[in-house]
Amino acid sequence: MPPASFVLSPDPIPTTPAEFQPGEGAEAQFLGVVRGQEDGRVISGIDYSAYLPMAEKMLQELIDHGQRDHGPHRVFIQHRLGFVAAEQPSILIRVRTKHSGESFDLCRWYLKEIKTRVPIWKKPVFAE
Repeated sequence: MPPASFVLSPDPIPTTPAEFQPGEGAEAQFLGVVRGQEDGRVISGIDYSAYLPMAEKMLQELIDHGQRDHGPHRVFIQHRLGFVAAEQPSILIRVRTKHSGESFDLCRWYLKEIKTRVPIWKKPVFAE
């Protein structure tokens, strides 16, 4: 995992073991999965879209902001685009820091910022 990076693609989210660098003692990971319901209705999945130039720019700004304001850490963000079936992961946020509390706080902060600032849209695909 590089110091800070992100991926926006239709590729599945891989499961990879943690590889810590000297001084890192914690990793917090958030894995968001498409639920099988939206507004009380059964869905087969969600179709995610993004305006890539702006989404990539905003993700980079978000990571820069996190590095500047929240101290040294490594972060990796992957958000899938295109159709993601129910019960499949759509977003991964992995944060590595010196201490556990920092990792948890940063992971939550990144998720909130992505959901409120980055232009990624979801369209549920209802079953039937």
